[in-house]
Amino acid sequence: MQDVENQTPPHGTEVELLHFRDESGDINPHFLEAMTDAIEASDSDRLQHLVEDFHESDLGDLLEALAAEYRPRLIELLGSAFDFTALTEVDDAVREEILEELETSTVAEGVRELDSDDAVTILESLDEEEKAEVLDQLPAIERVALQRSLDYPGDSAGRRMQTEFIAVPPFWTVGQTIDFMRDTADLPETFYEIFVIDPAGHLLGAVALDRLLRSKRPVTIQEIMDDEPDRVEATQHQEEVARLFERYNLVSAAVVDEANRLVGVMMVDDIVDVLEEEADADIKALGGVNSEEELSDTVLYTQRSRFPWLFANMCTALVAANVIGLFEESLERMVALAILMPIVASMGGNAGTQTMTVAVRALATRELGRANAWRIIRREAVVGLLNGVVFALIMGMIAAIWFQTAQIGFVIGLAMISVLLFAALGGIFVPLALDRLGVDPAVSSGPFVTSITDIVGFFSFLGIATLWFRL
Repeated sequence: MQDVENQTPPHGTEVELLHFRDESGDINPHFLEAMTDAIEASDSDRLQHLVEDFHESDLGDLLEALAAEYRPRLIELLGSAFDFTALTEVDDAVREEILEELETSTVAEGVRELDSDDAVTILESLDEEEKAEVLDQLPAIERVALQRSLDYPGDSAGRRMQTEFIAVPPFWTVGQTIDFMRDTADLPETFYEIFVIDPAGHLLGAVALDRLLRSKRPVTIQEIMDDEPDRVEATQHQEEVARLFERYNLVSAAVVDEANRLVGVMMVDDIVDVLEEEADADIKALGGVNSEEELSDTVLYTQRSRFPWLFANMCTALVAANVIGLFEESLERMVALAILMPIVASMGGNAGTQTMTVAVRALATRELGRANAWRIIRREAVVGLLNGVVFALIMGMIAAIWFQTAQIGFVIGLAMISVLLFAALGGIFVPLALDRLGVDPAVSSGPFVTSITDIVGFFSFLGIATLWFRL
């Protein structure tokens, strides 16, 4: 979090103290007002003074807080003082809107100063024509490296990797390697290990910086290198790579192509972004929301993205309504059933969602698979049964006192046991079945689990009540 003190430039009549964020961590509206005034006045000196030494994350937050028409004007007024890394910190929709308004030469100049992974993030937000124009304005070496990353699939390690790394031959000494790093001006901004390659670029090993600095200068790199370095394939899915970093506590890993040639490096900060993206997508999918939806999206886009799952839920609700229709006679004879029915459905829906959330997350992290599936199913069934018994006693007593009859308490008690048991089983079986069929359970489980719990809840409650009162 950046906390900045700013004074008006020399032509001001008074000293103004502004903080970017207030005490709660939100953007200070007075600071935002000062930025807006400076943009409207085209006062680039004032703007540079206000955002001086801003972290790119804070600059990204500032861009999102500004009105859409002020964002590209801010970048143009700041000129070379604007850090294009800030565009990787904003919503995709905001970034695309900004890039559409900027001149191609401005984008090319900004991209040239970025690390390759950040440059790729910005380039993939452009359409093919604009992307080609920007790449044409870059030096040949940079253009080839970025184009290679862009050629990999969108969710792969190759698209996420940094192409800036340090690689040396195995016969170099520790002293030569250290001198090389001291004398080279364009080293990566951050790195944790030195890679070892042969003349054809094949990865032979890696040397951690701490081991390099602890070794004597005459020692060769081959003597101290790890000949089984952490590596991932460029075509490997970013979620699998993130899982490897999490499992083995990695800080960085080499990225190799199909011929084991070193093409880049994955860093832990890249993995943090991947984990955030995947978690964000899973949470949205569980709620039936498009993973690409952002707060900055238009009303029409948001409405269209949410419509499909709402339509699916409506269809499943119609099925549940038909189940209720089967017991129309029982509902007419006993109003208590209509009053208590939403309670049964609500309890089943919440229980099913709890189990489904745990199951989907376990499938995503590979904690749930064929080896332990039946054990987890049995556990969830027992949990559902125990909860069913407990809530059957609680709700049964409440209903008996409420309607002055023990029979209705007994009926809703049996229904509670049934619905919570089937909700638990539905919450675990549905994600497992979808995963087995190759369908993302995070995207599709919600409507199916909701349908199962509603149908079972209504059918068990009304069915038990009908049978009970006919006896």
